[in-house]
Amino acid sequence: MPRFVIERTIPNAGKLTAAELKGISQKSCGVLEGMGPKIQWVESFVTDDKIYCVYVAPNEEMVREHARQGGFPADSVAEVRTMIDPTTAEG
Repeated sequence: MPRFVIERTIPNAGKLTAAELKGISQKSCGVLEGMGPKIQWVESFVTDDKIYCVYVAPNEEMVREHARQGGFPADSVAEVRTMIDPTTAEG
């Protein structure tokens, strides 16, 4: 199943409280539950003004529909073509 990286601009995201992050996470999980098992949230990275999320989904449209239903920004959605890490240099 394809993996996607979503860039979400959220001013002052890095200053969100634990309670605010919990609320956002709960909203996301609720939308995902309603969309069924084909789309899954893997993890997210919070920076000062953005949140970068990794999702597994059959297509970009489903990722964008999750954002629409949840009221989350999705400034860009990019399909991951391959992954590399330090062990890639060893091959």
